[in-house]
Amino acid sequence: MKAQVVAGCGIKWLVAVLAIVCLALIVPPEAPAQGTGPCAEDVAKFCKDVKPGAGNIAKCLKEHAEELSPGCKQSLAAAKQKVQEFSDVCGADLKKFCKDVKPGGGRELKCLKEHERELSPDCKAEISSLKKK
Repeated sequence: MKAQVVAGCGIKWLVAVLAIVCLALIVPPEAPAQGTGPCAEDVAKFCKDVKPGAGNIAKCLKEHAEELSPGCKQSLAAAKQKVQEFSDVCGADLKKFCKDVKPGGGRELKCLKEHERELSPDCKAEISSLKKK
């Protein structure tokens, strides 16, 4: 039972980490200053005083979800979908190879990469696609 709880937490952390990665792709660090990216204006408007890092911008945007621009909402929904797809594809491999890895700090993704030769073909492909981004 405890292993299932730990593995379940691990998947949640992986999803959170990937969400932050996807958000970073949507809102580059320089975006608010340069006015680029689909969420840049929303970040500048709602999160200008939020210290970047540790998912703080993502949390801020989530707090203002109802107020976000349609373009930002759409981009965040697409990022969430990509994170869910990754979780669906690699969740079993994460449970199998990384159940004892402490979530956070990219440790689970690192673990998956360390077991790349042993991963399911679909998860290998998903990891490879992350490397290309």
